Parts: sequence; C-alpha cells; structure tokens
Amino acid sequence: LLRTHVQPGPVLYVSHLNESRPSPAFANRVEHSREGQRVVVTLRELQEEDSDNYVCAEEVKGSPLLSASGTMVLVQGGGQAHAQGCEKCSWDLYALAIVVALLLCALVCCILYRVDVKKYFQKKKPNVVYEDMSYSSRRNTLVR
Repeated sequence: LLRTHVQPGPVLYVSHLNESRPSPAFANRVEHSREGQRVVVTLRELQEEDSDNYVCAEEVKGSPLLSASGTMVLVQGGGQAHAQGCEKCSWDLYALAIVVALLLCALVCCILYRVDVKKYFQKKKPNVVYEDMSYSSRRNTLVR
C-alpha cells in the first residue's frame, strides 16, 4: 500500500509469505488480512495528515512498477468529538421533528374547533311542506 500525492511513500508492504512491514507512521494503526488472492488493509485512528491518495500495487519481478488508480482518503475533524457532535445533531433533529408534529396537531385541533364539524356530518332534513287538511281549514277555503 502506497501514498502517492501529499506525502508519497510506502504505508505497508506484505510479502507473498504474508509477512508485513508497516511504515513507522502507521506502525500501530495498520493491519491486514489475506482472503485467497485478496489482501484487506485496514487503517485505524486516522488523522487529518493521513489524507492522501492510497494505491495498492503488486510487485512483479523484472518489471517496473506501473501506476495504478487508487483510493482518495480525506480525513476531517477529530474522531471521538466529531462522533459525539453527530449524535447530538441527530437528537436535535428528532426533537425538532417532534415539536413540528405537535404544532401541526395543535393547528388541526384549532381549525376543527372553529369549524362546526357536526353540521357537515348530520343528515340534512328534506324540504317538506306541511299542509293542514283538517275539516276546519277545508271549510274556510270552501266558503271563500
């Protein structure tokens, strides 16, 4: 594993016998494991000065090292303090969401209180005209 841009140089050398030689800057912060033909390299406790382009390269006997595309690693902030800050931000976000939900419920309750909701759900009375057809009312109309 090589650093190629900011501070060029080797980070970790792993032989075909699985012997490793880390650079002094990464002595206690780098580890590797082999899974068949694949080597997994893990960098721990990253610091801002570890930001660089990292390239995995294979040494081929009798051939110069070819350039390869790598992985850009950008380290920002301080590990533990930053994680606590993110945790606080997520709680702030949850609290804000709860307050907004409560205000929205209060607004809906106020609107429903102001509007007479019962009249929208009651059955409307049909338009009925009632006419008195008793004998006394019929007699009055006959006389006229």
